[in-house]
Amino acid sequence: MSFSLTWLPAVLESAGLKVAPVPGWESRGRAEMGRVLGVMCHHTAGPRQGNMPSLRTLIEGRRDLPGPLSQLGLGRDGTYYIVAAGRCNHAGAGSWQGLTGGNTNFIGIEAENTGLPDNRPWPEVQLDAYRRGVAAILRHAGRTALFCAGHKEYALPSGRKNDPDFDMDAFRRAVAAIIDDTAPPPSLIPKAEPQPSAGQPAARATLRRGSVDELVKVVQKKCGLPDDGVFGANTEAAVRRFQNSRGMVPDGIVGPKTWAALDTA
Repeated sequence: MSFSLTWLPAVLESAGLKVAPVPGWESRGRAEMGRVLGVMCHHTAGPRQGNMPSLRTLIEGRRDLPGPLSQLGLGRDGTYYIVAAGRCNHAGAGSWQGLTGGNTNFIGIEAENTGLPDNRPWPEVQLDAYRRGVAAILRHAGRTALFCAGHKEYALPSGRKNDPDFDMDAFRRAVAAIIDDTAPPPSLIPKAEPQPSAGQPAARATLRRGSVDELVKVVQKKCGLPDDGVFGANTEAAVRRFQNSRGMVPDGIVGPKTWAALDTA
């Protein structure tokens, strides 16, 4: 049985965001959600290293709280991990704009960050994805940026939570600008190289998780992987490692910049 939030990947992808569905997400949840009236922002307080090291915790929960703990996890590279399509244990007791059904009416986003000074400033690629993802969900739900709440703002008694550790008023202003189409357009990765690179007969397509193509085999060979032509989790991880080694944003996507770097590998 699938829960109702199966629209999440399409809405995020339509905003130009990178999406990684976690197997079984469609039927994962404590129960069915009520009407979506807002989005609640969190940080994981997880490890300092890794893109989304808290993912397993979001799925399975903690000793004191069963999972799933949010519908979405947001990695440091701006990837949205789709964890659950049903209700999740992310809010607890609280109130925002007169709404008290945190788990019932708010989609929870857990962004990977320690919440400590050692993890500041947040990566801009992650913050940009955070703002655009929240805006896309609120627009789909017919809500304004006012219905984006930080967990620290919602939770009662006041001071019970401190996440996320950035200025929520400034965050909401940025979300509102995206919803109102007054924000500068994001710099999106093109679907293919603008023109063929030297020695290439045609422009190469941008590849990401889920791609199945002969070009994937080229990437896999360059990264020292078995070349089965399927861009899965292992290929994505290898591409991230390669991008890290070249000082690039490790988003796991093979676009024009990564193709150019692979050509010299």
